[in-house]
Amino acid sequence: MSAMKKHILCLGDSNTHGYCADPTDCADGGARFNEEERWPCRLQTALGPDYLVTEEGLSGRTTVFPDPLHESMDAMPVLYALLKSHEVIDLLIIMLGTNDTKDRLGVNAACIGLGMERLVRKAISVDCWGSHGPNILIVAPPPIGRQMRDPAMGTGCAEKSEGLAAAFAQTAEVTGCHFMDAAGCEFNQIDFMHLTNRGHAQLAARLAELVPTLMPQG
Repeated sequence: MSAMKKHILCLGDSNTHGYCADPTDCADGGARFNEEERWPCRLQTALGPDYLVTEEGLSGRTTVFPDPLHESMDAMPVLYALLKSHEVIDLLIIMLGTNDTKDRLGVNAACIGLGMERLVRKAISVDCWGSHGPNILIVAPPPIGRQMRDPAMGTGCAEKSEGLAAAFAQTAEVTGCHFMDAAGCEFNQIDFMHLTNRGHAQLAARLAELVPTLMPQG
């Protein structure tokens, strides 16, 4: 009987779900990158058969802030069920924060950092980790481009998103989590806040190098 694979759960928003703003950048010409393009799937391929990488991406998802326009966007109320349904988890990767910058939610980068802290502390408290205990990687998403003009996002999003890496690095420090800044992974030139095909490949490559060093031993 083979050993259970090392299980990585990827909790995120549209950039984890694989939203594609440019159909010409997507092999299937649709609104979602396919299983050979999305970063969690690429990470699975890179890590190989000893790992299981599970996607939990929801377009519009925030850390803890409810969205008055859309249902069940905040991760906090669903986190317990997600973690328990995917246990045993060896590493939880959280890449959220972009949607928290929406003008209608009224929070700045510091508050988003506190939201991430609340979410992480909840995750730590859930009995889903096995004998090795909680193991969480916080990934700061690339900052939204200053050229972004989306009335639904509102104003000030890009500026707030530029403060997320510092806020999340502090969150990781106070909660004992790992941290990675995804700045530099390519965003498209249409909405300036979603990863391109190349951006997914870049993020997967960075994670494929980092993740094995974070896994519990034994």
